[in-house]
Amino acid sequence: MRGIVDVHPAGMTQRTTTFEIFFDLVFVFALTRVITFMAGSPSALTLAQGLLLLLLLLYSWSPYIWVGNLVRPDVGPVRAVTLVAMAAIFVAALVLPDAWQQGPELFDAPLTLALAYVVGRTVQLVILYWASTSNPALRSTLRFFAVPVVLGWVPLIIGAVLGGAAQTALWTVAFLLNIGGARIASAFRPWQLRSVDHFSERFGLVLIIALGESLISAGAGPRAMAPVGPALVAALLGLTSTVCLWWLYFDRLAPAAREAVRNLPGERRASVAGDAYGLGHSTLIIGAIFVALGLEVVIARLTEESAHPGRLGWEAATALYGGTALYLLGRLAFRRLTVRAVHPKQVVAALLPLVLLPIGRSLPPLAALVLLTAFLVGVTWFERRMDQRDEGPHSARPRPS
Repeated sequence: MRGIVDVHPAGMTQRTTTFEIFFDLVFVFALTRVITFMAGSPSALTLAQGLLLLLLLLYSWSPYIWVGNLVRPDVGPVRAVTLVAMAAIFVAALVLPDAWQQGPELFDAPLTLALAYVVGRTVQLVILYWASTSNPALRSTLRFFAVPVVLGWVPLIIGAVLGGAAQTALWTVAFLLNIGGARIASAFRPWQLRSVDHFSERFGLVLIIALGESLISAGAGPRAMAPVGPALVAALLGLTSTVCLWWLYFDRLAPAAREAVRNLPGERRASVAGDAYGLGHSTLIIGAIFVALGLEVVIARLTEESAHPGRLGWEAATALYGGTALYLLGRLAFRRLTVRAVHPKQVVAALLPLVLLPIGRSLPPLAALVLLTAFLVGVTWFERRMDQRDEGPHSARPRPS
């Protein structure tokens, strides 16, 4: 392996490095630019396109978690090429708000975004190839993984050139190729998971930053205007909602899930971690981003139209209530895959925001946010009571069942 390139294997107790946190900050910047894209002209199509962009970004980022679990990303040539990927993600973030706006220049926003995506994926394959030179099992997984990844570049670039509805359809195909290929590869030969702590920590840090975007959204209205009156109340309600979302994952579930995954045997551990964090956790992040979008729209409208803000509307209500439902459902999927214990009442609570959505869209923005915040406070109280009942007086964490 070192005859080709000097890579340093990650240790069994590897933790997240400051370089990885820096990399993840650039990635989350790209996620927040998707909010800018969706907030520019909110519509059902824009929300769907924004969801597609989030999925493409998340499933291009998650392989870097596996990379950091296999090799040290902060030393030697691995760090150098990762900086190239960081630059590509930064470029992608800059052009994301114009992801469907073709221009007269040779490299317009859609094509620039597609090419930046390709560069980021290429860096992953290069690092994994270096890491697999003395690891036959990883090389076997990589052969299956690389084919759909490279095939996915074709519809991505063609879609960027064609634009419009063709771009949306072809980029959806590109995502399906990526996620389908990753599933096939991991089914044939699961990825090797060295450090559960590193793996869970990376995903948790990105979720923390995504939840923080909900707070940043409080100031994302008209830049020259500070939120006052109803907008200030909405900002405090947004803070309360974000605290509830944080509590529902990080207070007890996150440490219990990490412990449950750590106690699984080798290949089973890697498979469960890939499903729980790669699929369930991604839904948490997407839900948090949509809630942040909804908060931004509510506060901007209250700041601009404090006298007569009108009704919330379908788009903002879908972001707020639909994002909350995604977050809660993703949390249950994550819980089911790790600690195994999911109660029917929790499923009902996770679906309830979809029932409240039509009510919320017909309310004024502040009233709709009050309703959502009251719901989240109620869910948090309910989950706390269930934890106390299920754990008993001498346990601090959820028990696997």
